[in-house]
Amino acid sequence: MSDEAVRVGLRYLSLAHRVRRLVDDKMVAGGLSLARVKVLRILDETGPQRQVSLAESLGQAPRSVTQAVEALERDGLVVRTADPEDQRAKLVALTPAGADSLAAGVTAGDQALVEIFGALGPTRLARLGKLVDALEEEL
Repeated sequence: MSDEAVRVGLRYLSLAHRVRRLVDDKMVAGGLSLARVKVLRILDETGPQRQVSLAESLGQAPRSVTQAVEALERDGLVVRTADPEDQRAKLVALTPAGADSLAAGVTAGDQALVEIFGALGPTRLARLGKLVDALEEEL
């Protein structure tokens, strides 16, 4: 059983990587990468927040998030301002252009997921959903 678990686990990881790449490619064609959409989505859902909090929400190192935020700011998708409660900290906020880009990126990602998973049909998709639920419960 453990050999089979390893074999299936490796196939799952490989497939997850391929799906992620396909979705990311479609999102990039729509204007934003999956990584950028994640940052903008958090800001859209939570409002302006400190970069440290953003890093925690993303599960990333603060330096990685700083680089991502700098790139998003250069592109006009976010703006950084001084935190009124702590002048040493910066608040990151979504700009109107960022909100528009986020909407386009989410639409492109959703379309990619519908193409990939919709091909399974409702019965197999429901089975896959149950399998994913079971894996999540184990984790």
